[in-house]
Amino acid sequence: MKFHRSHGFTLIELLIVVTIIGILAAIALPGYGKYVIKASRETAQSELLALASLQEKVYLNSNAYATSVNAAYDGTSAGGLGRTSGQTTDGKYGLSISGVAQSYTLIATPVAGKKQEGNGCVTIQENGRREWHENNDDCDSASPIVW
Repeated sequence: MKFHRSHGFTLIELLIVVTIIGILAAIALPGYGKYVIKASRETAQSELLALASLQEKVYLNSNAYATSVNAAYDGTSAGGLGRTSGQTTDGKYGLSISGVAQSYTLIATPVAGKKQEGNGCVTIQENGRREWHENNDDCDSASPIVW
């Protein structure tokens, strides 16, 4: 009587493959999470630059800057910058403006409950100064990083 060995994988071989995949995933996932946070911060920075450009257009039209992110954009300081949600397009940062008439600071603050929380706020001023307050969502760190 001849026994024929069936072709396929043994349980041990499958367990080894699953273990290797698990180890690779444990190494890769933390790095991916950091990449997602960094990419969202860079998106907020580019949106702040676009809003700063709008602010300069408003200033050319009315010799003052807009004081609202949420109000409809009409090209004058009486209007706003047209962001009705008050957030970045991905919803991970809240947008706001501080300052009056001849100066402004556009601020992107991480939204509570999102992965960005605790990563720090990002700002840009009318003079072009750009800051990232790393690990400080309140924008009050003594020495922010220039981006």
